[in-house]
Amino acid sequence: MIFMPLCLRDRGVFHLSWSGGTQIYKEVHHFMAKVELKKPIVEEISENIKDAQSVVLIHYSGITVEADTELRKELREAGIIYKVYKNTMMNFAFQGTDCEPLTKHLEGPNAIAISKEDATAPARILSKYTKKVPTLKILAGVVEGGYYDEKAMAALADIPSREVLLGRLLGSMKSPISNLARVLNQIAEKAE
Repeated sequence: MIFMPLCLRDRGVFHLSWSGGTQIYKEVHHFMAKVELKKPIVEEISENIKDAQSVVLIHYSGITVEADTELRKELREAGIIYKVYKNTMMNFAFQGTDCEPLTKHLEGPNAIAISKEDATAPARILSKYTKKVPTLKILAGVVEGGYYDEKAMAALADIPSREVLLGRLLGSMKSPISNLARVLNQIAEKAE
């Protein structure tokens, strides 16, 4: 078979043919069609990670349907986006962002948990489920623009939520004020 390339640019696609048919054209066209189908997925991931407080990458396997449903429900109630994507899609979306260091962990079945509001919520909730399902594993994360490895994410998971911390702060502030009010009340009673 004699190879005689003929390259024509038509609507962004190079058409190739040779003296045996148009097999390469079909393969190139098929490849370009696949790329066009993947583009919205990459854009979706990019949009979700943009302005996120935290993005947590988790190794996703060995979870039962019941546990998965429970996990997804809890994440959704906390306002966390949780999705399983192909690693190649996440790789394209992470390029040139704060999440780029996560690309070195993109092997095997992975999922991402994204929070736009509470930076510690994904790590806290996922950590709880990694104890229930040992095959789940938090690989790494990006929290407020900084990369955290597996150990740092485990430490981050132990930090209480913002609401709990604020409640503790208000409780600690309330206690001395209550004590002061009690002392002043006792002084006033003695003065009478």
